[in-house]
Amino acid sequence: MKAMIFAAGLGTRLKPLTDTIPKALVPIGGKPLLAHVVEKLKDAGAEEIMINVHHFPDQIIEYVRSQRNFGIRIEFSDERDDLLETGGGVRKAAYFFDDGKPFLAHNVDILSNLKIKELYEYHLKSHSLATLVVSERLTSRYLLFDDNLYLKGWMNEKTGELRPAGFNKPELYRKLAFSGIQVLSTEVFELMKDFGERFSIVDFYLSWVHSQAIKAFIPDDFQMIDVGKLDVLDEAEKFYQTL
Repeated sequence: MKAMIFAAGLGTRLKPLTDTIPKALVPIGGKPLLAHVVEKLKDAGAEEIMINVHHFPDQIIEYVRSQRNFGIRIEFSDERDDLLETGGGVRKAAYFFDDGKPFLAHNVDILSNLKIKELYEYHLKSHSLATLVVSERLTSRYLLFDDNLYLKGWMNEKTGELRPAGFNKPELYRKLAFSGIQVLSTEVFELMKDFGERFSIVDFYLSWVHSQAIKAFIPDDFQMIDVGKLDVLDEAEKFYQTL
Protein backbone atom coordinates (compact mmCIF):
# COMPACT_ATOMS: atom_id res chain seq x y z
CA MET A 1 0.00 0.00 0.00
CA LYS A 2 1.11 3.53 -0.80
CA ALA A 3 0.11 6.60 1.19
CA MET A 4 0.34 10.37 1.27
CA ILE A 5 0.70 12.56 4.35
CA PHE A 6 -0.50 16.14 4.12
CA ALA A 7 2.21 18.04 6.00
CA ALA A 8 2.37 21.30 4.05
CA GLY A 9 0.08 23.40 6.26
CA LEU A 10 1.27 26.60 7.92
CA GLY A 11 0.04 25.58 11.36
CA THR A 12 -1.23 29.10 12.01
CA ARG A 13 -3.40 28.03 14.95
CA LEU A 14 -0.35 26.50 16.64
CA LYS A 15 1.62 29.74 16.80
CA PRO A 16 4.05 30.56 18.41
CA LEU A 17 5.22 26.93 18.19
CA THR A 18 5.06 27.02 14.41
CA ASP A 19 7.08 30.23 14.20
CA THR A 20 10.18 28.04 14.45
CA ILE A 21 9.09 24.52 13.48
CA PRO A 22 6.54 23.03 11.05
CA LYS A 23 3.31 21.61 12.43
CA ALA A 24 4.48 18.14 11.41
CA LEU A 25 7.28 18.32 13.99
CA VAL A 26 5.16 19.47 16.94
CA PRO A 27 5.84 16.83 19.62
CA ILE A 28 3.15 14.69 21.23
CA GLY A 29 4.16 11.91 23.59
CA GLY A 30 7.83 12.67 23.04
CA LYS A 31 7.86 12.42 19.25
CA PRO A 32 6.65 14.54 16.33
CA LEU A 33 3.16 14.27 14.90
CA LEU A 34 4.73 13.14 11.64
CA ALA A 35 6.35 10.15 13.32
CA HIS A 36 3.03 9.05 14.80
CA VAL A 37 1.35 9.11 11.38
CA VAL A 38 4.24 7.45 9.51
CA GLU A 39 4.42 4.65 12.08
CA LYS A 40 0.65 4.12 11.99
CA LEU A 41 0.71 3.86 8.21
CA LYS A 42 3.74 1.60 8.25
CA ASP A 43 2.13 -0.71 10.82
CA ALA A 44 -0.89 -0.98 8.50
CA GLY A 45 1.29 -2.12 5.62
CA ALA A 46 2.32 1.09 3.88
CA GLU A 47 5.77 0.64 2.35
CA GLU A 48 5.90 3.81 0.26
CA ILE A 49 4.85 7.24 1.53
CA MET A 50 4.73 10.66 -0.11
CA ILE A 51 4.87 13.72 2.19
CA ASN A 52 4.05 17.17 0.86
CA VAL A 53 5.98 20.04 2.45
CA HIS A 54 5.78 23.83 2.42
CA HIS A 55 6.37 25.43 5.85
CA PHE A 56 9.98 24.82 7.03
CA PRO A 57 10.28 21.99 4.47
CA ASP A 58 13.96 21.33 5.09
CA GLN A 59 13.30 20.60 8.77
CA ILE A 60 10.81 17.90 7.81
CA ILE A 61 13.12 16.37 5.21
CA GLU A 62 16.08 16.38 7.60
CA TYR A 63 14.01 14.79 10.36
CA VAL A 64 12.81 11.95 8.13
CA ARG A 65 16.34 11.34 6.85
CA SER A 66 17.60 11.27 10.47
CA GLN A 67 15.14 8.45 11.09
CA ARG A 68 16.52 6.55 8.09
CA ASN A 69 13.18 7.07 6.33
CA PHE A 70 11.58 4.86 9.01
CA GLY A 71 12.86 1.87 7.05
CA ILE A 72 10.58 2.44 4.04
CA ARG A 73 10.51 4.47 0.83
CA ILE A 74 9.61 8.08 1.61
CA GLU A 75 9.61 10.90 -0.93
CA PHE A 76 8.69 14.57 -0.67
CA SER A 77 6.47 16.75 -2.82
CA ASP A 78 7.95 20.23 -2.56
CA GLU A 79 5.34 22.97 -2.36
CA ARG A 80 7.59 25.58 -0.76
CA ASP A 81 6.92 28.06 -3.58
CA ASP A 82 3.16 27.55 -3.73
CA LEU A 83 0.85 25.87 -1.23
CA LEU A 84 -1.49 23.78 -3.38
CA GLU A 85 -4.11 22.71 -0.79
CA THR A 86 -5.11 19.07 -0.44
CA GLY A 87 -6.47 18.50 -3.94
CA GLY A 88 -3.63 20.26 -5.71
CA GLY A 89 -1.19 18.47 -3.43
CA VAL A 90 -2.56 15.07 -4.42
CA ARG A 91 -2.44 15.89 -8.12
CA LYS A 92 1.16 17.15 -7.94
CA ALA A 93 2.15 13.81 -6.42
CA ALA A 94 0.30 11.73 -9.04
CA TYR A 95 3.53 10.28 -10.47
CA PHE A 96 4.17 8.53 -7.14
CA PHE A 97 0.93 6.55 -7.33
CA ASP A 98 1.72 4.83 -10.61
CA ASP A 99 0.68 1.28 -9.75
CA GLY A 100 -3.06 1.82 -10.26
CA LYS A 101 -3.85 0.76 -6.70
CA PRO A 102 -5.88 2.87 -4.24
CA PHE A 103 -3.78 4.91 -1.84
CA LEU A 104 -4.36 6.33 1.61
CA ALA A 105 -4.13 10.04 2.45
CA HIS A 106 -3.77 11.23 6.06
CA ASN A 107 -3.53 14.70 7.59
CA VAL A 108 -0.39 15.04 9.70
CA ASP A 109 -2.23 16.59 12.64
CA ILE A 110 -4.72 13.76 13.22
CA LEU A 111 -4.21 11.12 15.92
CA SER A 112 -6.75 8.31 16.06
CA ASN A 113 -7.46 4.70 16.93
CA LEU A 114 -8.50 3.97 13.34
CA LYS A 115 -7.77 0.48 12.04
CA ILE A 116 -6.35 1.46 8.66
CA LYS A 117 -6.44 -2.05 7.21
CA GLU A 118 -10.22 -2.18 7.80
CA LEU A 119 -10.63 1.16 6.03
CA TYR A 120 -8.57 0.01 3.05
CA GLU A 121 -10.43 -3.28 2.71
CA TYR A 122 -13.77 -1.44 2.94
CA HIS A 123 -12.69 0.83 0.11
CA LEU A 124 -11.66 -2.09 -2.09
CA LYS A 125 -15.05 -3.73 -1.62
CA SER A 126 -16.98 -0.51 -2.25
CA HIS A 127 -15.43 0.13 -5.70
CA SER A 128 -15.82 3.86 -5.00
CA LEU A 129 -13.75 6.77 -6.23
CA ALA A 130 -12.86 7.64 -2.64
CA THR A 131 -13.72 6.56 0.89
CA LEU A 132 -13.75 9.18 3.64
CA VAL A 133 -13.40 8.43 7.34
CA VAL A 134 -16.20 10.32 9.10
CA SER A 135 -17.89 10.44 12.50
CA GLU A 136 -20.72 12.15 14.32
CA ARG A 137 -18.55 14.59 16.27
CA LEU A 138 -19.57 18.22 16.58
CA THR A 139 -18.18 20.69 14.07
CA SER A 140 -19.39 23.67 12.05
CA ARG A 141 -18.89 22.07 8.63
CA TYR A 142 -20.42 18.76 7.69
CA LEU A 143 -20.37 16.34 4.79
CA LEU A 144 -23.88 15.12 3.96
CA PHE A 145 -24.50 11.50 3.00
CA ASP A 146 -27.56 9.57 1.83
CA ASP A 147 -28.91 6.40 3.44
CA ASN A 148 -26.36 4.31 1.54
CA LEU A 149 -23.52 6.50 2.83
CA TYR A 150 -22.75 8.13 -0.51
CA LEU A 151 -21.63 11.75 -0.43
CA LYS A 152 -24.26 14.19 -1.69
CA GLY A 153 -23.34 17.59 -0.28
CA TRP A 154 -21.67 19.86 2.25
CA MET A 155 -22.93 22.46 4.67
CA ASN A 156 -21.55 25.18 6.92
CA GLU A 157 -23.89 25.35 9.89
CA LYS A 158 -22.62 28.78 10.95
CA THR A 159 -23.27 30.50 7.63
CA GLY A 160 -25.91 28.23 6.11
CA GLU A 161 -23.80 27.76 2.98
CA LEU A 162 -24.55 24.62 0.97
CA ARG A 163 -22.56 22.89 -1.78
CA PRO A 164 -22.53 21.90 -4.59
CA ALA A 165 -24.63 24.43 -6.49
CA GLY A 166 -28.28 23.42 -6.47
CA PHE A 167 -27.95 21.20 -3.40
CA ASN A 168 -30.77 21.78 -0.91
CA LYS A 169 -32.79 20.13 1.86
CA PRO A 170 -29.76 19.17 3.98
CA GLU A 171 -32.16 17.88 6.65
CA LEU A 172 -32.82 14.85 4.44
CA TYR A 173 -29.21 13.71 4.73
CA ARG A 174 -26.92 12.39 7.42
CA LYS A 175 -24.47 14.95 8.81
CA LEU A 176 -20.98 13.57 9.39
CA ALA A 177 -17.66 15.23 10.17
CA PHE A 178 -14.63 14.44 8.01
CA SER A 179 -11.58 13.20 9.91
CA GLY A 180 -8.86 14.07 7.40
CA ILE A 181 -8.22 10.40 6.60
CA GLN A 182 -9.27 8.88 3.27
CA VAL A 183 -8.56 6.30 0.57
CA LEU A 184 -8.50 7.42 -3.06
CA SER A 185 -8.62 5.38 -6.24
CA THR A 186 -6.13 6.49 -8.88
CA GLU A 187 -9.03 7.41 -11.18
CA VAL A 188 -9.06 10.73 -9.31
CA PHE A 189 -6.12 11.96 -11.36
CA GLU A 190 -7.98 11.87 -14.66
CA LEU A 191 -10.94 13.66 -13.06
CA MET A 192 -8.66 16.39 -11.67
CA LYS A 193 -7.36 17.46 -15.08
CA ASP A 194 -9.70 20.43 -15.48
CA PHE A 195 -9.11 21.84 -12.01
CA GLY A 196 -6.82 24.79 -11.35
CA GLU A 197 -3.43 24.37 -9.75
CA ARG A 198 -4.69 24.93 -6.20
CA PHE A 199 -7.88 23.31 -4.88
CA SER A 200 -9.36 21.47 -1.91
CA ILE A 201 -9.90 17.73 -2.14
CA VAL A 202 -13.37 18.19 -0.60
CA ASP A 203 -14.31 20.71 -3.30
CA PHE A 204 -13.11 18.17 -5.86
CA TYR A 205 -15.35 15.48 -4.39
CA LEU A 206 -18.35 17.82 -4.28
CA SER A 207 -17.94 18.57 -7.98
CA TRP A 208 -18.32 14.87 -8.78
CA VAL A 209 -21.09 13.76 -6.39
CA HIS A 210 -23.62 13.43 -9.22
CA SER A 211 -21.62 10.90 -11.22
CA GLN A 212 -19.04 9.33 -8.91
CA ALA A 213 -19.34 7.13 -5.82
CA ILE A 214 -17.71 8.79 -2.82
CA LYS A 215 -18.36 6.70 0.25
CA ALA A 216 -18.38 7.26 4.01
CA PHE A 217 -16.55 4.93 6.39
CA ILE A 218 -17.77 5.15 9.99
CA PRO A 219 -15.40 3.15 12.20
CA ASP A 220 -16.69 1.35 15.28
CA ASP A 221 -15.71 3.06 18.56
CA PHE A 222 -13.78 5.69 16.62
CA GLN A 223 -11.69 8.12 18.67
CA MET A 224 -9.62 10.93 17.18
CA ILE A 225 -8.14 14.29 17.98
CA ASP A 226 -7.21 17.12 15.65
CA VAL A 227 -3.95 18.55 16.98
CA GLY A 228 -4.46 21.87 15.25
CA LYS A 229 -4.66 24.35 18.12
CA LEU A 230 -2.48 25.22 21.09
CA ASP A 231 -5.29 24.58 23.57
CA VAL A 232 -5.57 20.98 22.36
CA LEU A 233 -1.97 19.97 23.07
CA ASP A 234 -2.55 18.87 26.68
CA GLU A 235 -5.61 16.88 25.63
CA ALA A 236 -3.60 15.34 22.79
CA GLU A 237 -0.93 14.17 25.24
CA LYS A 238 -3.60 12.41 27.30
CA PHE A 239 -5.26 10.98 24.20
CA TYR A 240 -1.96 9.55 22.97
CA GLN A 241 -1.64 7.56 26.19
CA THR A 242 -4.90 5.75 25.35
CA LEU A 243 -3.77 4.54 21.92
